Amino acid sequence: QVQLVESGGDLVQPGGSLRLSCAASGSIFSIRAMGWYRQAPGKQRELVAAITTTITSDGTTNYADSVKGRFTISRDNAKNTVYLQMNSLKPEDTAVYYCNARLSTLTTRSVYYIYWGQGTQVTVSS
Repeated sequence: QVQLVESGGDLVQPGGSLRLSCAASGSIFSIRAMGWYRQAPGKQRELVAAITTTITSDGTTNYADSVKGRFTISRDNAKNTVYLQMNSLKPEDTAVYYCNARLSTLTTRSVYYIYWGQGTQVTVSS
């Protein structure tokens, strides 16, 4: 079994900062990429940021236009953990933030599947 556990969501004032963490655990063989998505009430889930995680990769990142320059995604391969540093938060950043990982297990080896965390609430309001 594989688990993705997010933490760090909170209520914050506009202009404030938060740091989200997502730790993957279980029978993991290899993680190809990890990322963050968000879903606001009444809206579809959207990509926020993603990063490749293999040792031989250069940690290529990808960001939604709406968060470029404000959010930074990073990873700790040794801990199978991805972080999302969110600065200059806006009310429109309010959403449930979900961690996502493309990984293989000790059973699937070269076959990769997508796993999701349960989500963490981020609320930006004064």
